[in-house]
Parts: sequence; C-alpha cells; structure tokens
Amino acid sequence: MGDVVMGEIIPGLGRINDLYRNDFIDIEQAGQGLWRVGTEGVRRILTPIDKKTELIVFDNKTLIYVKSAMGYPAIYQLRDVSFQDPARAVLMDLDGTTVRSEGFWIRIIQLTTARLLDNPRFQLESNDAPFVSGHSVSEHLQYCIAKYCPEKTIEEARKIYFEVTRRQMDEVGKGNVDETFFVPSPGLKEFLMTLKANRIKIGLVTSGLYEKAWPEITAVFKSMGLGNPLDFYDAIITAGFRLGKGQVGTLGELTPKPHPWLYAETARVGLGLDDLQRNKVIAIEDSAAGIIAIRLAGFAGIGMKEGNIAAGGCRPFMYAECNNLMEALPIILGEAELDSV
Repeated sequence: MGDVVMGEIIPGLGRINDLYRNDFIDIEQAGQGLWRVGTEGVRRILTPIDKKTELIVFDNKTLIYVKSAMGYPAIYQLRDVSFQDPARAVLMDLDGTTVRSEGFWIRIIQLTTARLLDNPRFQLESNDAPFVSGHSVSEHLQYCIAKYCPEKTIEEARKIYFEVTRRQMDEVGKGNVDETFFVPSPGLKEFLMTLKANRIKIGLVTSGLYEKAWPEITAVFKSMGLGNPLDFYDAIITAGFRLGKGQVGTLGELTPKPHPWLYAETARVGLGLDDLQRNKVIAIEDSAAGIIAIRLAGFAGIGMKEGNIAAGGCRPFMYAECNNLMEALPIILGEAELDSV
C-alpha cells in the first residue's frame, strides 16, 4: 500500500492524517494510461483500497477518475470543502445510514449471482463487501459477473435481479423476512426531530431505484410514527425508475455514487441551495462510494463507522467520523470540537 508522507497536502483533500495514510495505494498510471507519474505535471497517483477511483495529484490540483464497470468513466476536480456550523441543510444516505437494510440488498445480489451460477449454495466472500453496496445495481452486478461468472451478461443479471427483488419484497409484505431488515438506524427519530426543531433542511439521497428505496423509507417512517416521508423531508432524490418496455427509464445506473450528481441535485434542485451556500451543507454516509460522492459534490461529509468507508480506503475523504447519528448532532449544530481527519 501507499505511504503518504505524514503531513503531506493533497490539493482538494487537505493534509493527510497519519492514521489514514495507508488507506491509499500508490500507482504509476491512471485513467487507462491517460496520466502517468512524472509526466505533464503529475506528481503522484493514488487509489483507495477498493480501487474504484484514482486520484491524479498535481502541485495545485487533484483530479479524480471515477471508474465504471459499465464502460462510462468520468473525471472530476476535487475541490476544497469547508463546513460552517450550524448546518442549514443535512443530506442523508438511505441504506445503512437512515435504514439498516444493507444486509437485505447484499443478499439480493448474492441470490442473483447464485441464479446466474445455477448454484443455490453460492455465498459472497467477505472481501466483496465494498463492491456490492453503495454503488448502483448494475455496478454491483457487473462486479459479481466479472469475478464469479464472466460468461454471463449484465442484461441477464438485471433481469434476474428484479425478479428476485420482487419476490423478496412480496415476502417482506407477508412478514416472511427477518424483522431485522428495514429498521431505523439507532437514534434516527430523535436525530430527525432535532434537525426539524432547529429548522435545518433535510434531504434524503440514494443510489437505489425508486421501487427499491420507497418501501424501505415508508416502512421505517410507519414504525417511527412519522407519517408520510414526502411530508417530512424537504427533498428526496433516488436513482429514478427501472427501465422497462413502455416505461420511462433512469440515468441512475450510470451516474450513481461515487459520482456527485445525486447529492448535487438534492442540494441545488431539491433544496434550492446554490454553490455559495455549500459550506452550510453537511452530508452523512456509511459507504465508500457515498463519501466520495459527497466530496465531489462540494460538501463536507460525516462517515458512519459501521459502513464500508474504512474497508474501501476512503476515510481521508471524511470531514468527521461518528459511531451513530446522535454523535453527529453536535457537529451539525456547532457544539463539537473536531480533530482533523
């Protein structure tokens, strides 16, 4: 793994905390050969442990190359971010941050792969975790195809995935699925009500398609007695709707986290906050892809320790790290003293 020098400043990212310096790996080229260390001003090239993105470091800027399992990579400049408390708006991820549901959706990916392999006993490996959560359905499936069944196609996998999803969601409706799925994250109701009491806008952000995300959040709001989520949240942005014959499709499969667009749209379009107000916005994530998406959108991000941010090598992108939502409140409200991460 890389050995980022303690105190070294990465433009747009800042000074690397010594605790997190081994989250990055040094590589010699990025963007399928578009950049090479030592040429055209490239000082260094780094990639997090999950290797989903590449940081091209110059003396005065850092570019991030976001890979794509679907064949559509993108390049962004990593901007400096700051947060000025108290927050005017909080953006929140859904799976793993708002709702404890990641296990359910990883299981769907596992069942889909098992069908592709015609092996009902198939189990994902522990090191698959950063690659089967936090991104789009297609990214997750493409990863499994490449690793476990390269002779299969993404089209085959998506068809099976949605068949499995509909069947499993029917079981949820019948009460036949483990009750630990689709439950509020610890302290969620108190956290949300505290934000409301302080007149802080709340946006819900997910890479999940509407048909996947909406049953989760409605079930959780019902369990908390908070009524209709549409009446509660100031904005809800999902990855859109599944493409099907005679149906309007989505861009969410090609522009999910770690791309910035879901978070950017929630703040700019959903909440009406322009770029000049981005230092009054803070976002909360539990996934490596999500914490990068937050930073690329120009916001400070709080990472939840129980997610895969550490496993993905993306802790240096965090503004702060918390064990739970209630720990994040003092940061949001301006009641905490922070050490730089």
